[in-house]
Amino acid sequence: MRMLIFMIALPLLAQSQDSSLTYFEHLERHRLEMNQEFADPEESPLTKEALDTFTALPFYPVDSQYCVKARFIRTKGEKPFEMPTTTDRKAIYEKYAEAHFEIKGQPLVLNIYQSHRLRAMEEHKNHLFLPFKDWTNGNGSYGGGRFMDLKIPEGDTIILDFNKAYNPYCAYNDRYSCPIPPRENHLEIAIEAGVKAYH
Repeated sequence: MRMLIFMIALPLLAQSQDSSLTYFEHLERHRLEMNQEFADPEESPLTKEALDTFTALPFYPVDSQYCVKARFIRTKGEKPFEMPTTTDRKAIYEKYAEAHFEIKGQPLVLNIYQSHRLRAMEEHKNHLFLPFKDWTNGNGSYGGGRFMDLKIPEGDTIILDFNKAYNPYCAYNDRYSCPIPPRENHLEIAIEAGVKAYH
């Protein structure tokens, strides 16, 4: 898989492994790596026809108001459930935590999930999954919602950087099976950050 309550007003390097980079330089590198992956026939989810004309993914302008520190509330005792996908496949997830944060003064909550399949793999045991929808879906961003990949934090806060929100692979190629964001993760706000719809 490719992967409080106070808004962060200043650039963050919380998810950067190179502290010499500014927040904007870090995101520029992140986007360059995404474009390189999509341009690589061995890695790209694009169809052969789309790959032949691919130049770059469309992104919203980088906006630090969409990089927020959220209160991370662990939810224990949750039961596994089948998250619907774009195919008949059922992906087994478990609600792991809630993220409470604000954007533009609006208090918001998103559920964060853990994949049963991935947590059984040593290299992905700390991986968390955040699928969401917002008011830009079908009007700037992909209609089926977008994803963010997270890691289990050490404390009771977590950085949500919507500038890194990406489209599921089924937005580019219908041969993929992608989770559909649960209704409780539909935000009543426009998140104009991250990857836009790809045409």
